[in-house]
Amino acid sequence: MRKTQNQYKAQARAQAARDRTTRWGALGILGLIITLALASMVRADGHETIIKSHGFSFYGDLKYAEDYPHFDYVNPDAPKGGEISLGTVGTFDSLNPYSRKGRGAALSSVMYESLLGEGVNGAPAPADVYGEYYGLLAERLEYDEGKNWVIFHMRPEARFSDGTPVTAHDIEFSHNLLLDQGLKSYGDAVRKRIPKVEVLSDHSIKFYFTEGISRRSLIDQVGFVPAWSKKWYEETGARLDESRLTTSPGSGPYMLDSFDVNRRIIYKRNPDYWGNDLPLNVGRNNFDTIRIEYFGDAEAAFQGFLAGEFTYRTENDSKKWATGYTSPKVESGAIVQRELRDGTPATPSGIIFNLNRPVFADKRVREAVSLAYNFEWTNASLQYGLFKPRSSFSQGTPVMANGVPEGAELEFLQSLGDIVPPEMLTEEARVPHTSSEERLFDRRNARKAMALLDEAGWAVGDDGIRRNADGTPLKINFLFNSSSPDTLSGAMENFVSNVQKLGIDITLEKVDPSQYTSRERDRDYDLVYDAYPAILGVGTGFRQFFGSEASEFSLFNPAGLASPMVDAIIDAALEAQTREEETTAVMALDRALRHELIMIPLWYKPNHWVAFYDMYEFPDVLPPYALGQLDFWWYNEEKAAALKASGALR
Repeated sequence: MRKTQNQYKAQARAQAARDRTTRWGALGILGLIITLALASMVRADGHETIIKSHGFSFYGDLKYAEDYPHFDYVNPDAPKGGEISLGTVGTFDSLNPYSRKGRGAALSSVMYESLLGEGVNGAPAPADVYGEYYGLLAERLEYDEGKNWVIFHMRPEARFSDGTPVTAHDIEFSHNLLLDQGLKSYGDAVRKRIPKVEVLSDHSIKFYFTEGISRRSLIDQVGFVPAWSKKWYEETGARLDESRLTTSPGSGPYMLDSFDVNRRIIYKRNPDYWGNDLPLNVGRNNFDTIRIEYFGDAEAAFQGFLAGEFTYRTENDSKKWATGYTSPKVESGAIVQRELRDGTPATPSGIIFNLNRPVFADKRVREAVSLAYNFEWTNASLQYGLFKPRSSFSQGTPVMANGVPEGAELEFLQSLGDIVPPEMLTEEARVPHTSSEERLFDRRNARKAMALLDEAGWAVGDDGIRRNADGTPLKINFLFNSSSPDTLSGAMENFVSNVQKLGIDITLEKVDPSQYTSRERDRDYDLVYDAYPAILGVGTGFRQFFGSEASEFSLFNPAGLASPMVDAIIDAALEAQTREEETTAVMALDRALRHELIMIPLWYKPNHWVAFYDMYEFPDVLPPYALGQLDFWWYNEEKAAALKASGALR
């Protein structure tokens, strides 16, 4: 299961794409060094094998030895100092990102660390391997070979920003606070898997795991519980499930410095950060301050960047990337545009069907609505041909399902019995339809869509609107965030226009960010533009994203998917004991999710598009799984002074 604080999707959208339950390990392509010898295995009481290590991966392989000096991809001599500033669209009214109430400020979980380490804002660390975790608050851990329990031995030097020590009592308190006051879907899932926690000493804590369940995502689940100050919560009476503009002290490298609601928030590097010299932190956490500026809409944010109101921008709008960067600052080189390697799979974003709506219970209706989307015209006419069509939840990775199932994947699917539809065993994995690039409304696809709607019992009336046998019109509400980029908004408007031509009464309801968040949490929509995590490996978090057990209320399952076939694949996948078995199961899951048609996949770009004022530097070779702009980039003071002297920056 992904680190808990990152699960609160509505308040921390940026944390979505790197789910810890979906990191699959190397699958051979990463060339990992098998270092079981680094995790010493000893016999306890003559019969139980105990593993002691400085880090954890499910299969026991760790790239970095116990005495590693730093991660390979960082610059260990990166200077400390300066500021990086980013822009975001929307509002915030809370500094507590762990509650359903309020809109949490950007990066408002950045102050908090966990037993195992990660990058800023939930990015992987290390970012050059998947599924490996190294001690941060914990200097070492030990667990039995069957992974029935784990003990974390914490670093006694760890301190909260108020100077108080971080102890095992704080970890126990934080774990229980999440169960009692966190999201219901999280609490229900964790209680079933982690029945007991025991403080062994001020700096040692033991977690017990339920017998007879998958050992997946148990040790890393508890390893990524954020460490909150028990003392602060007890003295203030604050709750985790409330919206508030106060924060508890964190133990991380950054602290809250100041904020102006709906305008900006600033985080400052803690000069007394206890973990500065840890190998895990060498070459990282380099900026003195991280500033976030808020804007009312995407265009205002873009103009704010060109004006120098903030200095770093990740671009997602193809029109702006292709034509928008024409200001004198770009021409002079003060602002640079770069395409940088992105080794992560494409985020599975798209138009998601609310499967709890009766209108979408019939898959033929979903098929028909999907056929109204024209990627080819959209890409050519609105996106300058810069995107590629996305089909998979594992796009571009070795675990992406392709063609007809065969070999181990076919055997796996057959082993599940009649729960797998026969056509899934003989047909190719679902890929998006193709459309005409020349005209938005593809008549060939429209004919297919209309035939499907006719078959499903939605006949066209004299007024051109489709109705069922009871005379009920086919109406669809499409919830959309009004602060979205213009290009995305235009693409959705064109999609809606095509749907209307099929005889469907569809409304694109654009609402402000706060309404959007509230409506999305309550699943108050028929269609919504949203995303699921990319799938790379097996984790118990699958059940919250794709499983039936929390489908009615999980914030992480916007489609409300409840599929016995998907449940069976997840259950079998969680029992995989080798990388080969895991690869097979994940491939089958990708195939099954595409077969279920829970969303209309849209597009993806294979590289990061970034623009920044020319005062930031980064390693020559970036790791594949994190861009790292807030993590291991650094500030060049001489370049910054030159920009200010030229008037490019104030």
